Amino acid sequence: MLPESFVNRMKEMLGEEYEAFSEALKEERHQALRVNPLKAEPEDFARTGPFSLTPVPWAKTGFYYDKAQQPGKHPLHEAGVYYIQEPSAMAPAQFLQARPGERILDLCAAPGGKSTQIAAQMKGGGLLVCNEIHPSRAKILSENIERMGIRNAVVTNETPERLAERFSGFFDRILVDAPCSGEGMFRKNEEACGEWSLENVEMCAERQDTILDSAQQMLRSGGLLVYSTCTFAPQENEGSINRFLDRFPDFTLVNVDMPEGFEAGRPDWVPGGREELARTMRLWPHKIRGEGHFLAVLKKEGSVSETERMPVRRDGIKGLSVKEYSDYLEFEKQYLTIRQEGIFIAFGDQLYLAPQGMPPLKGLKVLRPGLHLGTRKKNRFEPSHALALALKPEEVRFSCDLPSDSREIYGYLNGETFREDVGVYREEGGKGWHLITADGYSVGWGKLAGGIMKNHYPKGLRKNWSC
Repeated sequence: MLPESFVNRMKEMLGEEYEAFSEALKEERHQALRVNPLKAEPEDFARTGPFSLTPVPWAKTGFYYDKAQQPGKHPLHEAGVYYIQEPSAMAPAQFLQARPGERILDLCAAPGGKSTQIAAQMKGGGLLVCNEIHPSRAKILSENIERMGIRNAVVTNETPERLAERFSGFFDRILVDAPCSGEGMFRKNEEACGEWSLENVEMCAERQDTILDSAQQMLRSGGLLVYSTCTFAPQENEGSINRFLDRFPDFTLVNVDMPEGFEAGRPDWVPGGREELARTMRLWPHKIRGEGHFLAVLKKEGSVSETERMPVRRDGIKGLSVKEYSDYLEFEKQYLTIRQEGIFIAFGDQLYLAPQGMPPLKGLKVLRPGLHLGTRKKNRFEPSHALALALKPEEVRFSCDLPSDSREIYGYLNGETFREDVGVYREEGGKGWHLITADGYSVGWGKLAGGIMKNHYPKGLRKNWSC
């Protein structure tokens, strides 16, 4: 049941279109996933993978699927080959257009759909800072960064204000997928409908102003800021952008090509709305196969050359000496075919590979300071699950591949061991650590000894899988 105040406002906004809008909210929502280019070629996976997929028009790696197929319960989901994501939610990161080598901030990042999409655009190069203010949601964000095999991301659990104090003018591009009243998710999430109120819309609009103030401070001259919400409320959409441009006249709205079905923002829906608000975009559930969204692309005045970019202070980011991570290097020499590039840092007995150009993190709440390599134990090194998911079969000496529809791979995900004569090995006769793969995609570690592949899939991830 839609709130009466919401219905009245939407009728006033949409006029004759309201009936089509109302009927769309009664329909089944559209299911989609986004293929992870760090793991698979999207078009190849769509053609040869285990699901029937059709493209999402505005997202190069997005595809609709039939909900009966349940890709969230498939081993390739655990391998990070794809991320299940609402199709409209794929649009903001697409317009951010992140590039390898850049410094990118996803300021309100949980649960991680947009962060992992940005990371795919960066192709492992540059620095991606993913922030989430709520600790429990930040943990989920960190887990999704790990599952998708991302090497160059730092996950923080901070307020926008705290980050702005540290990183003034630092980032090339910033995504603000702002907390909002969630009106666009009413079809997807009944709880959002029950929690809605006009007072909450007002509160969200005020919070969005505060977040945007911090975001603009962290953006370099000439940088790009993408703002998005999943609400229909003009106060949180065109209104937020109008107020932002009043406060920061050094920003302009970028005039972008809108995909078919997207509609221009409405300056007439906010008091004193400037004409350029028509450069913002609205996604309506009765116009596209997706939920309600709003987004705007803003550019900060000026330009900065590579040599003029805000330098990274080196204090606080002191990498370990080679001697201090020699146990890892021995593991790498024995089991990997690549050399890891980055700054080796330690948190207790945990070894991480921080991306080049990572800023000082001292004093910040950090959940993941880069790629987790593993645990330094007495006289040995134990590789992490994150490292397994970041590696490809050709980057390890020993691997064992299991079909994604086999009883053995489901058994592995349940924590079971299996015999040595099961699976296809990259190199026969190898003992010790093996990368376990499903249809060639890394899933975790196994350790071969005495003809048995011992299971090193994390206990916290094991489920009651059935083939």
